[in-house]
Amino acid sequence: MDSVTVVLALLLSVLVSGALGRLLSLPLPLIQIAIGVALALGPLPSTSLDPETFFLVFLPPLLFLDGWRIPKRDLFRDGKSVVALALGLVVLTVFGIGMLIYGMIPGIPLAVAFALAAVLSPTDPIAVSSVAAQSPVPRRLMHILQGEALLNDATGLVCLRFAIAAALTGTFSLSEAATTFVWLALGGLSVGALATFVLMGAQDLLRRRAGEDPGLQILFSLLTPFGAYLAAEQVHASGILAAVAAGVAMTYVEIRGHSLGSTRVRRTAVWDTVALAANGSIFVLLGEQLPGVLGHAVKQADVEGAGWLVAWILAITAGLMAIRFVWVWISLQFTPAWTRQRGEKREGPPWRLVAATTLAGAKGAITLAGILTLPLTLKDGTPFPARDLAILIAMGVILTSLLLASTVLPPLLRGLRLPPEPGRDAEEDVARAAARDDAVTAIEALQQQMVEEQEDVSVAVEAGARAMDRYEEMEASPPGRGKDLSRARQLANAEKRLRLAGVDAERQALYRLRRSRLIDDELLRRLVREVDLVEARLVI
Repeated sequence: MDSVTVVLALLLSVLVSGALGRLLSLPLPLIQIAIGVALALGPLPSTSLDPETFFLVFLPPLLFLDGWRIPKRDLFRDGKSVVALALGLVVLTVFGIGMLIYGMIPGIPLAVAFALAAVLSPTDPIAVSSVAAQSPVPRRLMHILQGEALLNDATGLVCLRFAIAAALTGTFSLSEAATTFVWLALGGLSVGALATFVLMGAQDLLRRRAGEDPGLQILFSLLTPFGAYLAAEQVHASGILAAVAAGVAMTYVEIRGHSLGSTRVRRTAVWDTVALAANGSIFVLLGEQLPGVLGHAVKQADVEGAGWLVAWILAITAGLMAIRFVWVWISLQFTPAWTRQRGEKREGPPWRLVAATTLAGAKGAITLAGILTLPLTLKDGTPFPARDLAILIAMGVILTSLLLASTVLPPLLRGLRLPPEPGRDAEEDVARAAARDDAVTAIEALQQQMVEEQEDVSVAVEAGARAMDRYEEMEASPPGRGKDLSRARQLANAEKRLRLAGVDAERQALYRLRRSRLIDDELLRRLVREVDLVEARLVI
């Protein structure tokens, strides 16, 4: 019963935080953390989650959704910047911050220091978008940050896995680690993509045999990240990378355009709710764990008072920012799209861009989820060294990075101009024109078929004219005016068939453009949603 109470309290906290976030000019994660602290000090039972359960429940759906929704073309266009931030920066952060923690804080073993540095390396795009709500992050920069978060979530957590293994066994082999990393990466990516194609193939087979059932289709998508994660873990590959790969593969399954528009509309609403509840619950849990961890952490720190804890948190945050600033500046220097040309002299990226990219690397849900997976005990049953202290430091860095981003990032972003992107308006015009042409062709073909099938040719003619209203902006006459009831019903049914044929042709044209890489995922998702909403109104 206590578990049910905790779940309900978490969901209610997310609901309350969402309302407060609209009333207060504070970042939503900070409000959720404050609510979590209030819960911990209240009469409700304290939450104690098993690390592996926590990892399984929260991370797969969040990483799956990130991989599914990130614009793939934008990701590939700025791939060099993304890879430099997601891979090179993670490795540098793990070693640099790991050695800083080991040398600065007594009582933390080297393996635990590397584990803490590994979970501090990933960034959190949800936290960034929340703190930058008053001054939105430019679109291209946001896509780079999302791509970085998508990849460094996986690489950071894989590094965490190695560090925990070293802490548990007391040994570390570079050659074995390299071999294991290759298997974790390739195995996880392969299993994740395969899981998506297998599950979606089973879904298509079920739909062809038994018809479309929106509830079942949505349930298939909800279970996919968990299936990919568990399957990868069974073969000792990376479940994290499997969840990411499953999400990326979901994009390529979706653009085949087999499911109904009404199913996609409902599925989007369900996934938005899942993401809201999961991200919010993690931040509430962060605040709820904070008071209980504080007392244990002070004892484990082997110092008197909390002053040293604050100093360590600030020093680690400063180290993270310094490493990120230098790496961003260096990586953008070698990316032509981010440099400026003036005459014969080539200038590097503007310092405001570097500073904004640095501060936008706020820590959040993934960092907390990762640090809470530290084992409770070693293999011999003794407590895991400095576990509570590591959790407290990670919490402190999350709070500090969120505060810095919420206060300093908005002024840096105001008026920041990034390198120009390809003309998106022209791309949208081409997509809409192609969809309109295919819809008109489909309506005309079906209208001709209806003329041949029906005795009353005027019904097909008038229904076709009305169906063309969406594409030719013709004014439709009210149905049934001056007609008998039977003919009005025929006219309504014929018009519905023609309109559905038109919107289906629109949608297939958009999917064809995406498969040909003529439009990106973001534009595809927006235009398909418009078509789906039109179809939903027709089938109600």
